[in-house]
Order: sequence, then structure tokens, then C-alpha cells
Amino acid sequence: MIVSSSLEEVYQWTRQQRESGRSVGLVPTMGALHNGHLSLVGYSNERCQRTATTIFVNPTQFGPSEDLDRYPRTLDQDLAMLKSAGVDLVFTPQPEAIYPRGFSTFVLPPEVAQPLEGRARPDHFRGVTTIVLKLFQILPATHAFFGEKDYQQLAVIEAMVRDLNVPVEVVPCPIIREPDGLAMSSRNRYLSPEERHRSLGIRRALTAAEQQLCEGQVDVEQLQMTMRSTLLDAKIDAIEYAVVVDAVNLQPLAVVDRPAVALIAVRVGTTRLIDNQRLHVPASHK
Repeated sequence: MIVSSSLEEVYQWTRQQRESGRSVGLVPTMGALHNGHLSLVGYSNERCQRTATTIFVNPTQFGPSEDLDRYPRTLDQDLAMLKSAGVDLVFTPQPEAIYPRGFSTFVLPPEVAQPLEGRARPDHFRGVTTIVLKLFQILPATHAFFGEKDYQQLAVIEAMVRDLNVPVEVVPCPIIREPDGLAMSSRNRYLSPEERHRSLGIRRALTAAEQQLCEGQVDVEQLQMTMRSTLLDAKIDAIEYAVVVDAVNLQPLAVVDRPAVALIAVRVGTTRLIDNQRLHVPASHK
């Protein structure tokens, strides 16, 4: 496994793979890896002949009051995990290499970035689109693998790639959960045992909405009330949003008459957690 912080070296490696006719999968990460990240590597290894991973805690997607300095950095452990997973190349740049002195060019996110996370975290998606497009340029892979846990982020990247004609195939990958149902996240390590127990209410809230929909309740306000009450029952009262929206453009719905998604963002203690569940129109309402 090659580990490099050189933009030129990883660009040349990727170009050489492409020129030799090999497909290259890219798995961008911010490190602090867990089995969710490794599942993306697994999908890349299955789909592509070579797999490249990036480890970079991107400062431009953190707000001034967010956890950039506290974000876990576990490089040695991450590299060991990636080597065992069969990764071919790991790109570990320094911030000054990605954002050199005088850097002032940013990518304006697409419309799907505006609601939800876009309102809760101003400029977050500007940082995401900028770093992802830069990584696509530095490592011109054939495929890029992103987890569905960050549902809106995935939608933003898909729209950017489509709108800017970026020659890479974005591959969505399923959410990986802990045995108790909590979506895997690098931030889960911040949770105390008591907070971890309360966090399980997130999954229960999503499941409750899905079950209610399966039973024929298509009124979005009712589904959202069910999610909020389930979260409150779990003593999660710092609810940023718990909504059911259009699965494609993330716009509000009155009833579930098309593919939809339930999205939740909460704070448990000082830790911000997100999760989601795709929802489908009940057969009785098609």
C-alpha cells in the first residue's frame, strides 16, 4: 500500500492506472475510520481494479463553533485498517497543500444543498463541494464511493458531478449500523454510555415513521410528529430537524405520494448525530 502526501505523486499514480486500462475507485474520508468506511472500500474493491482512499480533515466544511480541533485523528490506526482492507493508495495531504496561501476559489453548491444541513450549517456544503471536486482532480478516478448515511451530502455530490460534467461515476453505498441499530459514525466515540443509550432513539424514530407509512399513514405532518415524539421519549430534546421530504430534491411534502426520505439531525450531549431512512409509497396508495 502506497501512502503519500504528494499531490503530484497520487495524480501520476492514478493516471498510470487509468492509462493501463484499470478502473480506479476513490473513497474520500476524514479518517477516524470504522466499519462504515471499510464497507466503502469493500464496494470499491469489488467494483474496481484499484482502490485509493483519502484521509483529510477538511477545514472548510466546519463552522466556527464546530468540532474541527476536536475531530478525532487516528492516522496510524486508520492506515493499518486500510492496509488490511486491501487499499492500494492512501492520500494524506497537509492542509497547506490543499489550500495554499492565497487560495480563494470555492465551488457554489447546487440547490439541493440549501435546505436542512444547508440551513443548520452555513457554508458547510461549499466546503464539501470544493474539497470533493479538488480530490476528483487530484485523483481522477473512474468511480467514487460515498455512504448514504450522509444523505444530503451524497445528493449534493451527485448534483455537482452531473451539473459540472465531472467524468466520475458516483456510487451510493448503504448505511452500516452497529448491532444495536445506531448508524456508524466517527463522532459516536464522543458519546458517554448514557448518551449512547439515548441515541438509539434516532433509529427507533425512523423505524416508527416507516412502520406508520407501511400501515397506510401518508400524511407527512403525522409522520414527522411520530418521529419527534419518539425522539422526545428517548430524552433527545435537542432536535434540529426530523422531517420527511422528497427523496430527490429534499423539498417538503404534504403526503408521501412519491419516493421520500426521513431525515433526522439531533444533538445528544455535545455530539451532533444524523441518520435517515428511505421511504416508499405504500402499495395501497400507488
